[in-house]
Amino acid sequence: MSFHYFAGAACRALTARKDGPSLYDVCDPVLSGRAGGDPHLAKFYKTALGNPALRVLLRRAGLPELRDEARLTSLRGALARARDEAEPDWAAVGQPVADLVDSIALDHPKPPPAMFTSSAPPQAQIDGVIRDCAQHLLGSWRKNGFLPTYAAFNLIGDPDFRGRELIMALTGLNARGYKNSSLLFNLARVFIARSPARAVVNPPWRGIAEPMWEPVQIRHRSAYYDAFFIEALLSYGETGLASPADKVAAERAIADMVDFCVNISREEVEGIDGARFNVVTALAPPPHPRFSRYFAQIKQDLGFGIYVPDCDTTACSISAATQAGCTDPIIDQPLLDFYAGYQVRAGVNEPRVTVPINDNIDYEGGVATWIDNLAGERPYGNDLDPTLNLDILEVSFRNLARWKILETPARLATVHRIIGFQKRLAASGAFANPRSHIYYLPELYSAYFGRCYAAFLALPLAAQAAIDPNGDFDFIRHRVLSYVKGELMAAEMNVFDAALALIALGHLGADPRAFAPALNVIVGAIGEGGRRGPFRAYEWNKMKTPTRILVGGPEVTSAFVLMGLALAKRAMARG
Repeated sequence: MSFHYFAGAACRALTARKDGPSLYDVCDPVLSGRAGGDPHLAKFYKTALGNPALRVLLRRAGLPELRDEARLTSLRGALARARDEAEPDWAAVGQPVADLVDSIALDHPKPPPAMFTSSAPPQAQIDGVIRDCAQHLLGSWRKNGFLPTYAAFNLIGDPDFRGRELIMALTGLNARGYKNSSLLFNLARVFIARSPARAVVNPPWRGIAEPMWEPVQIRHRSAYYDAFFIEALLSYGETGLASPADKVAAERAIADMVDFCVNISREEVEGIDGARFNVVTALAPPPHPRFSRYFAQIKQDLGFGIYVPDCDTTACSISAATQAGCTDPIIDQPLLDFYAGYQVRAGVNEPRVTVPINDNIDYEGGVATWIDNLAGERPYGNDLDPTLNLDILEVSFRNLARWKILETPARLATVHRIIGFQKRLAASGAFANPRSHIYYLPELYSAYFGRCYAAFLALPLAAQAAIDPNGDFDFIRHRVLSYVKGELMAAEMNVFDAALALIALGHLGADPRAFAPALNVIVGAIGEGGRRGPFRAYEWNKMKTPTRILVGGPEVTSAFVLMGLALAKRAMARG
């Protein structure tokens, strides 16, 4: 959006007629003074919601129903109980806020139909973009000593997170600070979404993946991100476009990122049967995540003090290390034995999913996200994401022989149950519904399914038959291709949408003539990133709690564009 858009939107927010008590009229009497009880709630309020810029923007955002003194008193009473009680009844505390959240209307992006040319750009232009993206990644590595990723808050929240889901979060999350931030962020959402401030916080955009244009972005490093940067640089080497100097630089960066994934981010945990496993944590101990001192303190104040390992970061890190030829013993662990303890079996361990905000899908056979650390901490409760389960399949296929999966009935059964989970998602069409996903968009699921499918096809035919005797992968492939070609690419796309479409199409063996729309979007947008890179930052993954937190960055966009174009180049060369 242009400066004129934001100037006009901000002017309308600052001059709107105030229609009822504001967020600060509600909260200041409870959270601004010297209060007892849990100090974090007031600290979070002052840090995240009481900052001067947001106060100015929301000072005229009021809710008329809070003129009702009884309703206002009930809301303030709920906040006071969250502040003062050692063990609040979170369902009761959250209900007045949940009722307000249900009064807002948010929708997922619905891009208009697009008119695309059927001819692809010249191969020289495609090769030029591949080189630009690779140089961006290698240049950023030289400058920073790592490849940064960024997190940004969109305070309007997620369209799928309503009052019902708020109560699920408040009762299913474990960390008190995380409950506090979820409660207050969701209260703030109402005042934003029902006022002219909405246009400032949540401006419209082109395509599906949300551009990250928030002014405050938190730079950090995680093994999960490094794993995909490894894959991007490996794909650059496969294009034949890398100079000898680039190959050396890429190899050094890959070696360092593999070490970050499997050593610096390594953490020992206990499996369901008491056996010890080495897994990979989402955020390594300081100073490795590379937060600035300012943002490290902000992270603490917002309630993100404890990070635990997760199944997705572990799977992607082990996969990337495997692809890079790493021989660290961590890769030899049969991780499926560990994942089996987090796999949902209806009626047996289904309560493991304590935050079921995507309960429109059947969890049977899926593996939950978060791993208990050795101290038994589980700050985020647990949830279950479909895309994460594709990553578990993908790393299992890459290590099929090493982990003796076909020779071990229990491990093969774990794989079969995950495939059954994915088959039901495809059969119902739920994979294409944003509500089915915790951390990703349906287009991300489609690209990651392509990545998983390619690892499956690389197996010997006998192994494929043992893993998928009913042809479920081909069934899912047809459903995903139908979504990518019939929905995603039939509408206007941004660069990140187009990169994900190419990754899905390239891995799933689509006709190269189908690449043209995505290729033209990417080539036409080169330079949109200005001084930060060839392209802008877009939503790669997200959190729905405590509010919508987007993760991405210019380097991330370059990595995914590079991977998508490398796949397209290879497919087009084959004819």
